[in-house]
This record gives sequence, C-alpha cells and structure tokens, in this order.
Amino acid sequence: MASGHKDCRVGVDIGGTFTDVALKIDGRLVSTKVLTDYEAPERAILKGIDQVCADAGVALKDIGVVVHGTTLATNSLIERRGARTAFVTTEGFRDVLEMRTENRFEQYDLNITLPPALIARADRFVVRERMDAAGNVLLDVDRAGLDALITRLAEGGYESIAIGFIHAYANGAHERLVRDAILARLPDISISISSEVAPQFRELERFNTVCANAYVKPVIKAYLDRLVKALVARGMGCPVYMIHSGGGIISLEHAAEFPVRLVESGPAGGVIFAEDVARRHGCEHVVSFDMGGTTAKICLVEDYVPKTAKSFEVARTYRFRKGSGMVISIPVVEMVEIGAGGGSIASVDSLRQIRVGPKSAASEPGPACYGRGGQNPTVTDANLVLGKLDPDNFAGGKMVLSVPAASHALDQDIGAQIGLSVDASAYGVCEVVDENMSNAARVHAIESGKDISTFTMITFGGGGPLHAARLCEKLGIDSFIVPPGAGVGSAIGFLLAPFGYETVRSGRVELSAFEQPKVAALLDSMREEALGFVSAIESTAPTSVECTAFMRYAGQGWDIPVRLPFEVFHAGDVAAIRAEFMKEYTRFFGRAIVGPEVEIVSWSLRVSTPVARAQSVTPVAATRQVTSDVSRKLFDSVSRSFVSAQVVERAGLVPGDCVAGPAIITEAETTTILSAQFTATVQSDGSLLATRH
Repeated sequence: MASGHKDCRVGVDIGGTFTDVALKIDGRLVSTKVLTDYEAPERAILKGIDQVCADAGVALKDIGVVVHGTTLATNSLIERRGARTAFVTTEGFRDVLEMRTENRFEQYDLNITLPPALIARADRFVVRERMDAAGNVLLDVDRAGLDALITRLAEGGYESIAIGFIHAYANGAHERLVRDAILARLPDISISISSEVAPQFRELERFNTVCANAYVKPVIKAYLDRLVKALVARGMGCPVYMIHSGGGIISLEHAAEFPVRLVESGPAGGVIFAEDVARRHGCEHVVSFDMGGTTAKICLVEDYVPKTAKSFEVARTYRFRKGSGMVISIPVVEMVEIGAGGGSIASVDSLRQIRVGPKSAASEPGPACYGRGGQNPTVTDANLVLGKLDPDNFAGGKMVLSVPAASHALDQDIGAQIGLSVDASAYGVCEVVDENMSNAARVHAIESGKDISTFTMITFGGGGPLHAARLCEKLGIDSFIVPPGAGVGSAIGFLLAPFGYETVRSGRVELSAFEQPKVAALLDSMREEALGFVSAIESTAPTSVECTAFMRYAGQGWDIPVRLPFEVFHAGDVAAIRAEFMKEYTRFFGRAIVGPEVEIVSWSLRVSTPVARAQSVTPVAATRQVTSDVSRKLFDSVSRSFVSAQVVERAGLVPGDCVAGPAIITEAETTTILSAQFTATVQSDGSLLATRH
C-alpha cells in the first residue's frame, strides 16, 4: 500500500453501540461517533472516516495510517457466532473443555450455570500421541488413526480446526505434524495450534484459547479482507494496523492469524489514553473509567503503568464471578468489565429489584429513545429522563432523542412492575448502574491491595463523564479528569500506542537449580519471536524489551508477576531475582516466607517501539467563574430531587475557566455532569479537572 500524509493518522474503535473515529493531523484532533453497523462493520468505519476528513479538510488519500480496534472477536465468542469448528486433542482429554477445573465459583448455588464449552462434544476428536511435561516424546502420533480422523474432518464440513495436545507448550512437534497432515488433504481449511497461539501450561486455558482463536479466525479474516478492499476502493492506500489486547500495534496479517489477541483491543486503547493523560497531569495513581454504549471498563494505572495479566475471562455467566467465564490465555491489560453501558437493558427480577445488564440494546435496535425499534428501557433512557442528556443535541446533533419513548419504556418495564413513578424508575436504574460500577471498582482495588479513594479518576467514553461524579461520590474519590476527546478516548488511545508484541511461554525453573543457558535460550527465542512481529511493520525504529517472570513458592497454585530488566533474567542473577520476588510477594500478601523453594513457572516478554511523551501540564488555578444563561432540570442523586443546572458549552471554555455544579458541560461526543459537590477548572491542555469541595 502507498502511504498518504505521514502525520495524518486515524484511529477507529468499533464498539457494541458506536463506532468511534479520531483523526490527528498537525497537532489537531477531529473526531466523530457513528452507530455501529452489525451487518457490515466496515460501512460504519467508512462513514466515520468520511465525516472526520470532511471536518478536517483532508482528502481520504492523504491519510497515512489507520489503527483499528474492534469488539467483533469478543462479540463472536459471547454470542457464539463463529465458524463451524472442530477440536483435535490427545486421546483421553476430549472432555477437558467440559470438565473445566471442577471449581464451583458459586459454591452454594444448586442450579449453578456453567459456561458451555465453545466446541460441542460431537465436534471434538482425539489422536493417539503423548509428550511428557519436559517435551519428550512418550508416544508417537498414530498415523493410521490420523488418516481416519482427517477423513472424518473432511466429511464434517468444518471451516476451522483447533489443535491442542497435552504438553504441547513444551514441544509442539506433534501439533505441527498433525496440522501439516490435515493441510495436505484439506488445503483451504483454517487451522490453529496451541503451541503457537498460547504456549502455556494448564491445559484448560490453553485449549480454550486455541479453540477461541480457531472459532473467530475465519470471521475476523473475512472482515479484515472486506475492510481493506473497501478502503482501497475509496482511494485509501495507507497501511492498516490492529491494536491487540496488550496495548500494542500489530499488522493485519498477524491479527488475521491470531485474532484471539484482539478480544480486548478496544478497552486496551482506552487504558493507553488514560495512561497518557496521567503522565501529562503528573497523576501517579489513577483509576481509568471508560463507559461506552455496551460496557464499562475500570483499570488501575500506577506509576503510569496499567495492570496487566496473562489471562482473562470472557462471556461470564455470573457477573463479577471469577471462574464463571471462558478463560483465555493471552497477554492483556487487566481491567474489570461490567455490562453497564448506555445501552444496557433495565428490568425487574423475581425479587422485585431493579437489574441492569448485561444484555444490551446496542445500536440495533438501540435504546427506546433512539426511535429505532427498541422497546426496553436502558441506561441512556434513564439519563435522558433525569435531564443528563439534551434530546435535541445528542451525538453532536446527529440524533434526536424521544423523551416520551424513554418514559414509556421505563414506566412499562420498571415503574408499573414495582409501583414507581417514571422519574423514580429512572433514578433507580442509574443508581443501580452506579452502584454496580463503584462496587466493581472497589473490589478490584481491594484485590490489588489499594485504597481507591486515594486515586484520581480519568474518565472517558460516551457515558463515562455522565456518571463520573456520582461514582466519585460513592468511592470517596476527590477529583476526576475529563480530557479533550473523552467521548472517543479509545480511538485516540490507538494513535498513542506503540508498535509492540508480547509473547508468553511456560518454562518452569527452580531458583536453586537455575540453568542459565536453558533460560537464556528460551528468552532469546521469545525475543526473536516478538521482534519478528514488530519488525514486520516497523523495521527502522529502536525497540525496548520488557521481561516478566511469573513466580511462586513450590507447591503453590498461584503465581505473581516479577518484573526485572531482561539482562538480569538472561544472565541468571539468582540473588536479584529472589530479592525482587520477596519484595513483590510482601507487597501482595504482607510478608514473604523464608525456607520454601522459589520457582518460575512462566515468562512474558514484550518488545515495543518508543512512544512520544506529551509535555507535562502545569496545573491551572481558577481565574474566572463561568455562568450560563441556559439551564435545565437535572436530577440530583444526593437530594433525590430535580435542581436547576446551568448548561455550558465546553468549546467556549478556556484555561482557567471554572464551572461550579450543579452543571452540565456539553460537547459533541459526551456530556460531563457536575453535581453540587464538584467544581471543574479548565487546564492548559483543555482537560476538565473536577474537584470535590
């Protein structure tokens, strides 16, 4: 592809309700939100790009780079809308996906609902073969049985095949042999093998991950092919990159081969955005709060580094319950994701309590107030009734919202069921949502050993600034920041992301018997793999290497991340490694244990290009009190009554301007609500710093 203007970059985030597009050129930012097109997501992208180019006065051919994140892989897994997939595993392990870990995440629930296996038992097949935990061959592949299996696969009409053998993380030779044999007879079929997708121990997580990759691979590849063709047809010959769940940029080819890496791509962009804002404002401890149309995401960022993990769960059957979802083993920015977006549907349960989510009206049909066929009340409907949204100026005036439709839906599904007025129903819906989100944030912080009240909140997404003040009140947080472009924060985050790739492998090493040559060879191969991904799209930029060992005391079932310079692990500096483990173990659990053997069970290595750091923002004190002649009724959650709130256009504010609550600060892609407890001061970079008094 030919490049356009090298300084003209576009970030695109496909969410469950809106597709966000942000264009940066010569220091200017132009953005828009359009409804996500579920039938053909690329149409919404083209529509959004057309809008930002027109607003910026830029031709399509002038765009130099498009960076894209999407929830399509996540939605395919949650809604089970993937390819017809078969799973091939070692004989005797066909039911690992079904048996899971035998852990009851809800111990006393006799009617516990476990997430069904992604691949049905009839589509799971076995091969006689076996490796031991060290990667030595115990039983060669049964060639006759393999030939018979390939015949069954050919007759099954499968689009994709996942291969996961026991201990393949230590030696993937048998997986590669079986893959090659299948491709020799079925050259057009899509195949994923666990030793390439997720070379980590613990077979359930590894099998789940390779099955998920195979399940969404044809869907994502077809979508990416359509997207590129559509862009080229419009005259855009620029490179298109994808953001992965760890927060780095990868090529389309790698995204198509390992689409499971895209599962948390959109939220990862939002955390990158929050990290950049935190650096500019000198906030070392922040909670990133991203609320969109379908979900809300919360992440802790300390010392400008977001929490990360090597696995996460998707499609939980019990909200907030760890263990109730499908575990995916990929490097990911660690966050709490709640089904509490603007489109989340509210209802009354059998106990006559208001429940919100996780089902969403999304963009089709959307909330009742959209007038697109939605009949169920949503969080957006409740916000509209409570005066938080302007029905005539939603999404920058692109949509007109119906207050009567929202009121009717709330009255029918909430008020009439439990004897509440429309206003009380709307308040109940918002209060339930805010309590769900604040509770999730509080628990997430406690699990990390943190007091969230000492953090600063950075909020973005279309719904984040609407709910930030109330969340801060519930969490005891004294300040929050609404950065410029907050409504499309994830899309902006894509433009800030480095070219990077993270690889995770299992490799058990006891510190008392540390084999430096063996460890060095493993780390060198991981670095070579990661560099291969990065150099495929950016071969000239310098790169940095970050290394993490996941360590534990021998016999424990849980490990903790220990970060040290690559050179320390590579050289085998056991004393430094042990000391850092003791320090991190003490931080996690209060004190270290003297005596037991310490071991490394897995390794994570990330290679990335440098990121340009924005200049620090000097705090600006209030110099002018802003008042507005325009006001509207806004429901105050503290007094539980409507109050008169001034309406202020954010575009008209300059650094030093101060807006006291109750107030509504409007802009094209979101709205910031200030309760009576908060006052917002405009900072030199245009951010709103809201503080509680």
